[in-house]
Amino acid sequence: MEYIYAAMLLHKAGKKINEENLTQVLTAAGINVDTIRIKALMASLAEVNIEEAIKSAPTMMAAPAAPAAETKPTGEEKKKKEEEEKAKEEAALEGLGALFG
Repeated sequence: MEYIYAAMLLHKAGKKINEENLTQVLTAAGINVDTIRIKALMASLAEVNIEEAIKSAPTMMAAPAAPAAETKPTGEEKKKKEEEEKAKEEAALEGLGALFG
């Protein structure tokens, strides 16, 4: 994940995402760089528009809606909410998969 984070950091900073810059970011973070993983990431990102991937990915930081009343959810409501949260997480992971083509 740290390799993807490094690429996203470079993108956010407006820097070119290349092997040299990725290596510098990871080294600065104290990570032992694996050049094979860097090359694999670069190959995966070759045809990806990162800005579009970010825009199309569902956000995991969305604020939950305020409850209408202060009631405790029933067991069935808890299950439904857990299923919804799991579906949101899976959708977010699918969005990250778009980064790899």
